[in-house]
Amino acid sequence: MPRRTYDQYCAVARALDRVGDRWTLLIVRELLAGPRRYTDLHADLPGVSTDVLASRLKDMEKDGLAARRRLPAPSASTVYELTERGRELTPVLAALAGWGAGELAGRGPTDAVRAHWFAIPLMRLLADAAAPRGGVAEVEVDEGVFHLRLTAAGPSYGDGPAQRADVRLVMRTDTCVALVQGRLTVPEALAAGAVEVTGEGELAGALRSPAAAGATGR
Repeated sequence: MPRRTYDQYCAVARALDRVGDRWTLLIVRELLAGPRRYTDLHADLPGVSTDVLASRLKDMEKDGLAARRRLPAPSASTVYELTERGRELTPVLAALAGWGAGELAGRGPTDAVRAHWFAIPLMRLLADAAAPRGGVAEVEVDEGVFHLRLTAAGPSYGDGPAQRADVRLVMRTDTCVALVQGRLTVPEALAAGAVEVTGEGELAGALRSPAAAGATGR
């Protein structure tokens, strides 16, 4: 079946021709964390059928957004990863997450959730607070752990614990939601005992500082 196109000579329309199909941007969200096997992608995209996932990945390869490669032995698994063109969608996802944070009014009874789904909205908030120091922040919420890489080249994230973290934040999921919605700053959450920050470097100090309130939405 031929892919649909808007047939409009417009940058927005051309972008949507590539990433406007259902599930495509959520696949990008998953691959921003790094190379993923097909089975891992399927597990973290609850609701997508195997046929649709395979079709979207094929289209993303064709469009130069993603690539497949074979890992060396002993793993010998095939993984998907974003190309440079695909990684250029990071600020697009960050902007969508910032806009969509206001829609997290309440979790529905059938809503799936993964810890790393909070990484994209949180990484922009912490990157602003950490600039220009940068560093790696490990974050634990109710559903698990992810980490944020806050660098001058731009923030990125990884699923699971960091190999080496400059700071570690532990909080409840509802606190994380309040932070990304701008209803709470990190210093306010610290003062209320809602966030535990461990670490002694510049990044930890920056997040503990009252000055971080201005960088995190107040």
